[in-house]
Amino acid sequence: MATITAHVSLAPVARRAPAAAAPCAPLLHPAGARVILGATDDALGMAAPVVPSAKSMFGPRGVCAAADGSFWVSDTGHHRVLGWRRLPEADGTPADILLGQPAFDREGRNAGGNANEDTMNVPTGIAVCGRDGAGLAVADAWNHRVLIWHRRPTQSYQRPDVVVGQSDFDGGQSNRGHSQPDAGTLFWPYCVAWDGERLWVADTGNRRVLMWQGLPQHHGAAADLVLGQAGFATRDENGGGAPTARSMRWPHAITFPAGGLCVADAGNNRLMLWRRAPLAHNTGCDLIVGQANDAVVDHNRASYYPDAACLNMPYGAVMVGSLLAVADTANSRLLAWRVQDITRHGVNAGALAAQHDWNSKGDNRWLPAARDSVCWPYSVAAIDGAPPTLLVADSGNNRVLLWPLAADEVVP
Repeated sequence: MATITAHVSLAPVARRAPAAAAPCAPLLHPAGARVILGATDDALGMAAPVVPSAKSMFGPRGVCAAADGSFWVSDTGHHRVLGWRRLPEADGTPADILLGQPAFDREGRNAGGNANEDTMNVPTGIAVCGRDGAGLAVADAWNHRVLIWHRRPTQSYQRPDVVVGQSDFDGGQSNRGHSQPDAGTLFWPYCVAWDGERLWVADTGNRRVLMWQGLPQHHGAAADLVLGQAGFATRDENGGGAPTARSMRWPHAITFPAGGLCVADAGNNRLMLWRRAPLAHNTGCDLIVGQANDAVVDHNRASYYPDAACLNMPYGAVMVGSLLAVADTANSRLLAWRVQDITRHGVNAGALAAQHDWNSKGDNRWLPAARDSVCWPYSVAAIDGAPPTLLVADSGNNRVLLWPLAADEVVP
């Protein structure tokens, strides 16, 4: 059994009063989201019961948009994916396409049965994929698999073409029932991402990131590259030792800054950046965001209050032009860095949304949900435009936000 070394402080988390907040630019439009999908409120402003329908969502954790105008959400708590054939332009627009359940008013893990090609169990990450951008991939997390459509569904109940992580659509066990992983198995995969040539998966429960050259064409295809572990057969937290530039705890979001790679390692409260996409197993990252170096991993850098340089369980990250936008999930805020400014570990973010200043946190700023607030945002995606739009899976508010950037370039 591997020995795990961790640096743990026995002192209470610092609750010192924060220093005066540094100036920050607004990341997103001050009026808030242009379109809100999912949540509805009653007359008192309280969240309404989350009954499955073509309009409702329950803890959505994934969102993406395609070049053809279609829009997709992993409605995680209802164990389904919702699709819109065209980008919604009004609050509460009902979905057109349903995957994972037999009807819009149905819910339940694997539709109340066993895993198969028609069901889902806690779907999370979702991404457009394929060399022509015409496909769709879904991280079906608690079926320990990724579902791939080589052509995006155009109607409800359309079955996927390939499953990765299991040998067929009927499999649903972590690591296919084995205690240790291999190059073809998954354990609670949270995120899927496509860089134009390769499929990347945050295999969160195995504390690693996997990469496939090209889009898998057959069930159970073995990955070509592993990061976060020394090889395909291990799954130790932080590689079985202290945190390093190679190790991972809970990898989640994956995005691609300027030809490189960024992994949001939520369990280590940091982002890991590679200047160029890694080509060898277990390659260490070049830069760390959210911590002062690669050996420390405390949330908010061991302080109760956040600041411009720290993170608290970042589950989401996406490139928006030259900006790296991040869902700082447990701080209920959204941050951004200009990628070219990340030249050393622990640099300050330059733009902020959903909180009033760098030192503030709190779900919806400790108030009822508003168009410009979030509660545990779990993922972010983006749409090009003038200005671009950030897509936020605002999971704690049971909704998705389509929120324009404040300007084309927001970080000073």
